[in-house]
Amino acid sequence: MRPSSPATDSTVASSDSRYDRQLAKIVEHATTIFYEKGYEGASIRDLSRASGMSLAGLYYYFESKEKLLHVIQRHLFLSVMDLVRERLLEENDPEQRVRAFILAHLEYFLANPKSMKVLSHEDDVLKEELGADIAGLKRQYYHCCSDLVDALKTAKGLQFNSRVAVLSLFGMMNWIYTWYNPHVDGDAKVLAREIGDVFLGGIYASSAG
Repeated sequence: MRPSSPATDSTVASSDSRYDRQLAKIVEHATTIFYEKGYEGASIRDLSRASGMSLAGLYYYFESKEKLLHVIQRHLFLSVMDLVRERLLEENDPEQRVRAFILAHLEYFLANPKSMKVLSHEDDVLKEELGADIAGLKRQYYHCCSDLVDALKTAKGLQFNSRVAVLSLFGMMNWIYTWYNPHVDGDAKVLAREIGDVFLGGIYASSAG
């Protein structure tokens, strides 16, 4: 828990700003350590060396390695969901809204490949309350995509298994860090268009059949 002391509003704001900057620095270093060594293989001492902070300094911000992973995963989900919501405000057409979701997802995770690997590989590490919190955010994100696909399904009068379709889409998007090559595969817009074409072509074809 952070210590507290009497202070003016400006002092508190300055203190919070320094705290937030240091917190962001720790999260960035921790993401790299988890990316390189995995959650189980990483230690607080590894993070201490990478960040240049003492163990006592790190424990001032985080009580445990588990809580640090929770902060990383929570930040990822909230950030990508904010980006998706922003992009969806710009689209009304059901198909374009699905494409907007795909583009936002790929743009965010291609810009944060280390975070994407940590999120994918350490998906089931967190337990109890911390795990339940991340699982809740994951469900929100899944249902956001599912609602978009179901809206397209209704608008076009399509017939397909929505759950299989949505999970297949996430399967295409979530493992790109294992094979993505910007020199061969293009940028996020190019990749999003091609993945969107494959996904939408598949659900349209399955309904036609």
